[in-house]
Amino acid sequence: MATYKEIKGTDITVVSSDPSNPLIGEVWYNTTTQKLKGYQQVLGNAWSTGGNLNTARAALGGAGTQTATIAFAGVNSPGPVTNTELYDGSSWTEVNDLNSARRYIGSSGNQTSALGFGGGPGNSALTESWNGTNWTEVNDLNLGREMGSGNNGADNTTGLAIGGGPSKTANTESWNGSNWTEVNNLNTARKQGGSFGIITSALFFGGEAPPPANTAATEQWNGTSWFEVNDLNTVRRLLTGAGTSSSAGLAVGGEGTAINAETESWNGSVWTETNNLNIARNVLAGAGSSTTAIAFGGSPYTSATEEWNAGIAVGAWVTGGNMNTGRGGHLAGAGTRTASIAAGGENPPGYQAKTELYNGTSWSEVNDLNVAKANLGSASNGTTTAALVFGGLNTAQPEYNLKTTELWNGYVWTEVNDMNTQRYNPRGAGTSTSALAFTGNQFPTGPAPGLKVLTELWNGTNWTEVNDVNNTREAGYGVGADNTSALAFGGNPNSAKTESWNGTNWTEVNPMNTARYDMGGGGIQTSAVGFGGRNPAVPFTASNITESWNGTNWINVEGMNVGRNGMAGSGTSNTSALAFSGAPNSASTEEWYGDGKLTETFTTS
Repeated sequence: MATYKEIKGTDITVVSSDPSNPLIGEVWYNTTTQKLKGYQQVLGNAWSTGGNLNTARAALGGAGTQTATIAFAGVNSPGPVTNTELYDGSSWTEVNDLNSARRYIGSSGNQTSALGFGGGPGNSALTESWNGTNWTEVNDLNLGREMGSGNNGADNTTGLAIGGGPSKTANTESWNGSNWTEVNNLNTARKQGGSFGIITSALFFGGEAPPPANTAATEQWNGTSWFEVNDLNTVRRLLTGAGTSSSAGLAVGGEGTAINAETESWNGSVWTETNNLNIARNVLAGAGSSTTAIAFGGSPYTSATEEWNAGIAVGAWVTGGNMNTGRGGHLAGAGTRTASIAAGGENPPGYQAKTELYNGTSWSEVNDLNVAKANLGSASNGTTTAALVFGGLNTAQPEYNLKTTELWNGYVWTEVNDMNTQRYNPRGAGTSTSALAFTGNQFPTGPAPGLKVLTELWNGTNWTEVNDVNNTREAGYGVGADNTSALAFGGNPNSAKTESWNGTNWTEVNPMNTARYDMGGGGIQTSAVGFGGRNPAVPFTASNITESWNGTNWINVEGMNVGRNGMAGSGTSNTSALAFSGAPNSASTEEWYGDGKLTETFTTS
């Protein structure tokens, strides 16, 4: 067996401090901590944004690979379409249409040799064959149907038509290039399921079975018969699949209690939940394999395309040192992944004045705020030696709502000039000398109760009112390098909206994938991360959802280890952030490595 030196070209080094710029795979022994450590790249699975379809639609057909896909048929307002488009790995191109407009169409094949069959309205039996240039009508199905499933054939000479409706059927038909032949039925009649595979090795899953009830049932086809195997983890219908045989594939999207973004991976025996789509949708189309897939279209009518890749570099959350005082109530946070400040918050029965500093390993208590408070805002790009907090709630105040501003100099907090408008749950961006405060709320006892769109600019001495945000909200999050550039995202009521500040005005940009409030975040206007919070789709449940902002779009990434809300966050970009505390009175800390490169401590246990 090869030694470490033979593989890496060097022995394990002995050092008194960790290397500042280690190589992937490098291992060393730290004599100070007496730990053996290594630098690793975390690999995982992820959906990323691809080029949009030219025609937004749902209930469409699709076939091919991630870099060579065909999309056809479907429905948008006002009805079914004939449009056909080809994908080259980056963009879609319109080509010759189907002969008959249809929705809920079955499909199989590849980009140059495909089959489209069945569909609606009217339970069509029509079958059309694609030769890479044109569609030609060929022999019909024996049983006309819509809401069935296909995606089970290598080209236009083979395919399976499975299930369908509107009355649920177990009927299965096999295509030999000329005719459809009835073969053995499904064990459970259903429609609106997903499938993947080929004519001799396929999988059918989910759907709606009688009586009207969504199912997680999965059946495997061996070329002759269907037999039941392990169920999906999430009951749903109107989903799609991707995979080249019954031994490996994906179940994507669909609808259970609500339209979802769920992705599950099949290994030939069981389903495993994995990273979600960025955009929740049902009646979408899918193609490709278990490792490189594509999903496109869907309802609500969308042109969005997403590409799935397995075994690639992904981000990771790593547990850090616990805070000394666990708390929720939106404490304030600022700094970096290795040097952050936390102040205020709520730990029943009262609000907190406690301040703690993080050094990349542990938290230490320092001097308290002058006023105990929760639901306060902070200049998100502050540091452990220069920070700014503002607004919040304090029960000792006649109106609860605060406009107090406090400045941290590395040792103590000093009260400085107040905000113009008192409020709690404001969000902020910038530094201790160049900051922005925006949105928020006022208790009914305040002079102007209700949610706020107000924005105030801090120049190091005073607050000045400037142009409002476009959307009234509280308890979202804000990031930004200074008072000329900021990003506001999420918030209550149940917002996914994102706004960008250019120093003068707020502009709406692409929304988050999941509406949330009471969340944390870190970064700057062009590179940010938002995490946790309350997801209105699952009321009163703390979320672990993490989304990464690349300056244009939000992308779903690896979820936090502990779901929570009312937390604080800090960080400098979408690859480096810190999440700490949160409800219910959590003291836990998690470090975000968006590039997935992190130091691991090896143990012998």
